[in-house]
Amino acid sequence: MKKTQEKNSYKLLSLFTGIFVGVLVLVPSMSSKFIAIGPLAIVGSTLIFPITFIFNDIFTEVYGFKRSRRIIWTGMAMQLFAALFYWIIDIWPSANFWNNQDCYSSILGQAPRIVLASLSAYFFGEFANSVVLSKMKYSQKGKRGIKQGWRFVASTIVGEGFDSLVFMTVAFAGIIPVKDIIVTILTIWGVKTLYEILVLPFSMRFANWVKKYEGVDTVDYPEMTSYNPFSIK
Repeated sequence: MKKTQEKNSYKLLSLFTGIFVGVLVLVPSMSSKFIAIGPLAIVGSTLIFPITFIFNDIFTEVYGFKRSRRIIWTGMAMQLFAALFYWIIDIWPSANFWNNQDCYSSILGQAPRIVLASLSAYFFGEFANSVVLSKMKYSQKGKRGIKQGWRFVASTIVGEGFDSLVFMTVAFAGIIPVKDIIVTILTIWGVKTLYEILVLPFSMRFANWVKKYEGVDTVDYPEMTSYNPFSIK
């Protein structure tokens, strides 16, 4: 297992970061509606949010935990930025001809509890996903194939579990009956995990193509890696 020397720049990293952040900015507004899939009820953002975990897998698998941590924080900063300006526009006096304030507020108005739930779930879910994948890759000596697939799925199970549990608890405890919260958590967790499994053949091949294209395949060695999310090293 070779230690990968860190390069100053990569050709695809900024593009991936832009896609990752773009999805994250859409998530809070999509979380304001529950949608039905047959008899199941899930938060609307469930349709796109797993994309962030797929990209997080690629960030950590290819570029390592250190760079993944920077991108996670960048995503959180942009979520805060979007929430702030959704709120500012919501409270700003409307033009005389504007008659859709209630519609705007119901979809894009930022309820503090939903914002807190989204940010908390994102923080715990994304970092859990990245840490699990990074440590598994080291323990598996960076091997590809079945082991690579397993670390992609296992990290998603843990990360999506934290995300679903934290979001639903913080956002809806005391509002929705506990039984319904539990059912929704399990449903969302299961749907997101199934999402990851279905796209696994693509995400693995894509990650390995990125490794080849960028000329990097980072393994995070314990003595060289701080898993403190607040570390600047």
